[in-house]
Amino acid sequence: MDRFFSISMPAAQFVRNVLLFSFAALLPVLLFYVLLAPGFAPALAAGGPALMRFLRQVATNGLPVVFAVNYVSFFLFAMTKQPKAGSRDTAFFVLVDVLLRALLFPGLHALIYVLSADWFGSFGGNRSTALAVVSPTLARSAFFENISGVYLYATMISALPLYVSALGRSEFLGPIVRRLPMNTGVMLLALAAFALSVGLITIGAQGRISSGQVMAG
Repeated sequence: MDRFFSISMPAAQFVRNVLLFSFAALLPVLLFYVLLAPGFAPALAAGGPALMRFLRQVATNGLPVVFAVNYVSFFLFAMTKQPKAGSRDTAFFVLVDVLLRALLFPGLHALIYVLSADWFGSFGGNRSTALAVVSPTLARSAFFENISGVYLYATMISALPLYVSALGRSEFLGPIVRRLPMNTGVMLLALAAFALSVGLITIGAQGRISSGQVMAG
């Protein structure tokens, strides 16, 4: 991964690599989702408006969200490889990434949903409706119950390299990592960090739903 993501490489090359990795991560998860959803694959195979809406959703919502989240993580990954990454423990970069994911993923969904309402007439062309469906959608994405779950898990391609690299070099977490054989400790901590980001997104979405219900009551 070091040769694909480096602070010293040209910006255009870095962006291109993030885009290619994002597309490569999105495609298999998307295919898996289509095959799992009852009646979805035949509907898309028939073409027509259903296929066009699906492709537009992926192009205008899925790929931009996955790209943006992956860009941040790959940039942080490149930062951890710098000799002078700072005096902080490398585990700090994991914490930053987890928090940024919890903010970026729902924030970008909200922005894109509003723009979709304006540009494509989605959600009845109503911005309020578009914003109202963000939280219910994200609350179920962790369980792979909608297409936002595809986008969420497609971002693992950037999370795991960053987390494994940063946690493996962390002095603070070193004693925990060394208690488990080989790289098992690092991988378990990396998966736990990604699960934390997913949990924060889900809890945040559930919290907004609850707040909305209280205000409506």
